[in-house]
Amino acid sequence: MSPTNILLGQECPQLPIYVKEEDLVETEAPIREVIDEIKESGGDAVKFCYQCGKCDTVCPWNRVRTFSMRKLIREATFGLTEIEHEEIWRCTTCGKCAQRCPRDVQQIQDMIALRRMATGYGVFPAAIKPVRTASAGLAGDGNPFGAERSKRADWAKGLAVKTFTEGMEILYFPGCYLSYDARLKKVAAATVNILNQAGVDFGILGTKENCCGESIRKTGNEELFKTLARENIKNFIDHGVKKILVSSPHCYHTFKNEYPEFKVHFEVVHISQYLFELINEGRLQISKEYRQKVTYHDPCYLGRHNGIYDEPRETLKKIPGLELLELAEAREESLCCGMGGGRVWMETAKSERFSNLKLEQTIAVGAEVLVTACPYCITALEESRLVLNYENVIQVKDITEILQEVI
Repeated sequence: MSPTNILLGQECPQLPIYVKEEDLVETEAPIREVIDEIKESGGDAVKFCYQCGKCDTVCPWNRVRTFSMRKLIREATFGLTEIEHEEIWRCTTCGKCAQRCPRDVQQIQDMIALRRMATGYGVFPAAIKPVRTASAGLAGDGNPFGAERSKRADWAKGLAVKTFTEGMEILYFPGCYLSYDARLKKVAAATVNILNQAGVDFGILGTKENCCGESIRKTGNEELFKTLARENIKNFIDHGVKKILVSSPHCYHTFKNEYPEFKVHFEVVHISQYLFELINEGRLQISKEYRQKVTYHDPCYLGRHNGIYDEPRETLKKIPGLELLELAEAREESLCCGMGGGRVWMETAKSERFSNLKLEQTIAVGAEVLVTACPYCITALEESRLVLNYENVIQVKDITEILQEVI
């Protein structure tokens, strides 16, 4: 018997799927149910894909292994997604595929939709299971580490940091990694020293601060994201917060672009923007040289997702003695560190880390210091320094750590 041509997606008639007639009764209904579930979870845009493959040509995964976003989208179009496999969890939501897509397939939202399905069924492949631990910590203590909420502000001890009260100029929101991670507490301290030096009237919420919820949302746990967001929003409103300063591009993206879904609008500024502003206003004076060859890494959620490229570069250019070198893949073409989309909590083989490639690029241009403005990027790059034995070859610093040295 000849096969029957079943076109489940009319957007691409030149790429049919063939199903034998005797299998049709058995498979048509469950496939349609899956398609409906993907649509209801936010992945309806898969139907726009006509399989041009441009997403695969720019996906950073194909620099370290074989991976096909095109294939995942095609499977979702026909309701053939295998949620028990790790592939739907690989997307770092870096945004490079969305830049190239001619059909607005919304690959990031599609992958989140598939993860919502997997999360709903409690299906987590071995490498993804740490997400469950992170979820438990977020639900219990407002952070992915399961660390005590009572210790969230311990990083600020001895740094002359006040509790935020209504009327203060700015709320500083360091986020989870700067509050608990030993390496990144140094970034929080550098930020506070700069703010104090500039005479900024600021405070923190400390134990009342929750994770912004960005990464857990990207893993598909929408309900937990909403819980974290609502608690943060209530605290912001109760304390009279108007302007929020953040260190993480992920917090920036969430507060600026996603919290408005809850009908609230706060003024949100990333530290890289604020440093530029403080220097230009004369509130922050640079008094020392920094004689190093430096390159700047554009974090995905600061650059591609929010268009902040110039302020951090202009700030670095104002430092006497600093030689700023540009990577071939910079600004809109920046290579993802690999930690977005919740992958900061997932297992990634040492040989498959994008951050390894970033360090190789940095060394190739002759830089001595790799500067960025994202806690996830610093985490990834510091791990790669250890993996590649580059501790004595290259330094990784947050932009605030550089500024702290020259003011």
